Amino acid sequence: MVQKVLSLRGFCVWTLGVFCSLVGLSLFAQEPHHPINDLLNVSETDWPWWRGPKRDGTAFEKQNPPTQWDANTNVVWKTPIPGRGYGSMCLLGDRVYLATADETAGSQSLMCLDRTTGKEVWSTVVHENGAMRKNEKSTAASCTPSCDGQRIYVGFPNDGRLMASAVSLDGKLLWQTKITDYIEHQGYGASPALYQSLVIIAADTKAGGAIVGLDRSTGKIVWRRERPKLPNYPSPVILHLFGKDQLIMTGCDLVTSLDPLTGQLYWEVPGATTECVTSTLTDGKHVYTSGGYPRNHMSAVLADGSGTIAWENDSRVYVPSMLIHRGTLYGVLDAGIAAAWDAASGKELWRNRLGGTFSASPVLVGSSIYAWNEAGECYIYRAEPGGFELIAKNQLGEESLSTPVICSSKIYYRCTQIIDGKRQEFLYCLGN
Repeated sequence: MVQKVLSLRGFCVWTLGVFCSLVGLSLFAQEPHHPINDLLNVSETDWPWWRGPKRDGTAFEKQNPPTQWDANTNVVWKTPIPGRGYGSMCLLGDRVYLATADETAGSQSLMCLDRTTGKEVWSTVVHENGAMRKNEKSTAASCTPSCDGQRIYVGFPNDGRLMASAVSLDGKLLWQTKITDYIEHQGYGASPALYQSLVIIAADTKAGGAIVGLDRSTGKIVWRRERPKLPNYPSPVILHLFGKDQLIMTGCDLVTSLDPLTGQLYWEVPGATTECVTSTLTDGKHVYTSGGYPRNHMSAVLADGSGTIAWENDSRVYVPSMLIHRGTLYGVLDAGIAAAWDAASGKELWRNRLGGTFSASPVLVGSSIYAWNEAGECYIYRAEPGGFELIAKNQLGEESLSTPVICSSKIYYRCTQIIDGKRQEFLYCLGN
């Protein structure tokens, strides 16, 4: 009976696809496929990797996170985090995982917290010394871990190398693999991508970088692709485009598409600036790039390998990644300006000054955008192409460069507070 139902469902999807093809429509243009989620049963309460289940900063819609908070209002729990880190969190089941670094000792660690209480479950030192940091807006722990339900994966710049590591769910260090020699330029913040049996790590550096696919269970290198000798910072992103899964990297003056299973080059075209930070998005047809050195640059590149640039402009959306919602791109310029563009044409729809400087990436929940500046101010506004509409503004902490996570009507927010003249990081769980 189950097979008959699945067969009927498949026939219906096939029939709809044929119909859409005949009338010139695209199923992917409105709702891109997310094949990576097949790795595990991602529930509405999971956020297992950088930018969430859909890898685009979009939270599940069926939730009601708070719109008002401060140090005493709508705080479910808060936990002090030792050391320093600007990486975001990953959440799976009843656990929260995040990276941190002790800059005095030079150690780099992975922490696990109980999601209900915020209490520390375990903390594992991944590297006892050798932590690397250069820019004040970077740390030696700016990577967001990824979790596949069996292991947690993280990348650290350490002792002139970029090292990938896997830790078990009970905190045991399982394997470590050198990805490449690494010269610190601004900092390292790329996060691991998971695909089938692989964890994929990218490290662009003046030493000559690489993108590497590793066996998730052993850390053995399955494939490796060398990169230009240029500094660059994005995380690898896997998107389903033109009928196949594509591993997309922007920066080094290129937009690059690889087969995520083998590392084989699908296509590579000019269309980005040298240094990029943001994680790219798709509407099912284009990939969107944004960068800030040596020039401010945004573009929409047709993802069929033709090299066609649909549009480009000189907006500086350098560090915070963008959002896409119903055919509209939403971004926060580093200088504190919220903006919206038509995703197909690049036409600017509106701009509105928020205030402050932004490094964290905004998060979309339903039709609401949550965007935090570096001073800990959060602006909540509508994902509305017709104009800017502020919902609320909140302040918590003196510094915030880590991208928050919104799951199950809770906000997991990493920030810094100054207590008795000393810097202290906290992870807050905020909820109504």
